[in-house]
Amino acid sequence: MNPMNPLKAVRGTRDLMPPETALWNRIEAVARSVFGRYNFGEIRTPIFEDTALFARGVGEETDIVSKEMYTWEDRARAQSEKTQSLTLRPENTAGVVRAYIEHKLGETGQLQKLFYIGPQFRRERPQKGRYRQFSQIGAEVIGPAHAGAESALRDAEVLEMLATLLDELGIEGWTLKLNSVGSAADRPVYLAKLKAALGPVVGGMCADCQRRAETNPLRVLDCKVPEDQPIIDGLPRIGDSLDAASREHFAAVRAALDAAGVGYTLDHRLVRGLDYYTRTTFEFTHGGLGAQNALLGGGRYDGLSEAIGGPKAPGIGFAMGEDRLVLTLAAQLEAQQAARAELADVYVAPVGERQNAAALALARELRRAGLRVELGDGAFRVKKSFEAADKAARAIVLLGEDEAASGMLTVKDFATAVQTKVPRAELANSLLAARAETK
Repeated sequence: MNPMNPLKAVRGTRDLMPPETALWNRIEAVARSVFGRYNFGEIRTPIFEDTALFARGVGEETDIVSKEMYTWEDRARAQSEKTQSLTLRPENTAGVVRAYIEHKLGETGQLQKLFYIGPQFRRERPQKGRYRQFSQIGAEVIGPAHAGAESALRDAEVLEMLATLLDELGIEGWTLKLNSVGSAADRPVYLAKLKAALGPVVGGMCADCQRRAETNPLRVLDCKVPEDQPIIDGLPRIGDSLDAASREHFAAVRAALDAAGVGYTLDHRLVRGLDYYTRTTFEFTHGGLGAQNALLGGGRYDGLSEAIGGPKAPGIGFAMGEDRLVLTLAAQLEAQQAARAELADVYVAPVGERQNAAALALARELRRAGLRVELGDGAFRVKKSFEAADKAARAIVLLGEDEAASGMLTVKDFATAVQTKVPRAELANSLLAARAETK
């Protein structure tokens, strides 16, 4: 009798194991901290919803609904019951807006600022940073128009919050891409121009673009096929079809970001992949992720509530894939560790020129213990010594008159930002132990 083959995780899913989970927990803790400061509260919606929610909200012709959802017919428990089509949520915005409507949150008259953290499901081709079960962190601002939900200031505040979040996570070198896709009234005007321009050229584009030109022409602008790029660059720009109100709204978003010091680049091809977006759309990207470089994205969706049977409730939101964040942070940590491997173990900083000779003696002592030492100069101000040490070594040892007299040396570890007092007799062993922990 042959032994049974061991079962494995389903394709497109995987187990998260320690110590990797520690990084996931840190990301989520920082997100919760930042959202709390902006007065967002947490919402937890069901993992599966009525299929009609996504068909009506996200759009039947989107790739998500037409090709990627996990959908099934739920069996009736009795003859009197009807079967119901259910879908594992492929995104969370539609579910949050459904909850807003169902629980009559609009009747409070207040803006609802809600965030979520949890799994989503799409039957995509698995690849690095993209899984069929993936976790998203997202937030939505929804409410009546009279509560300021339509204000360009809400858009700018969400974008400024995201810039703060990425900075506090330690993501370096991100780029904010920004566009306006106009209002529901602008869209038909632009689509007519786009379809007319696509007609003569779409036959020379990829199969996906040929299909999208018929079902969802805006998605043609998202195409990444290199051969299609010259054709796409020649298509009409949606910004040229905005009415006065949409242009004014976009200008106000940009002015607020400029005032807050949040940098951005304009990308006239940024339309996002969901039908519900209006006016402001955005992506934060990072070069370390390769061709699929989006860390997160989102936009305004002023008609989504009405599309799924609710009252007028303008909103704006975003979603970020935790897998992408983990990849980016892990790559940065690896690069930082590699850079630290080239650093000296310690920078000896004499405080005042009178301590130069004593500093040389201390450096000699540490080097003989096997440590890699960079020696400063007492002519430097303390601030300059710290700046030089931060670039050259993992730690700095200050040697001033007080330290020389007491034999207790001030040591700061740059990786942990922890500053301690160490007896001179124990200094070499302490630094050797710290070096061993970083390897």
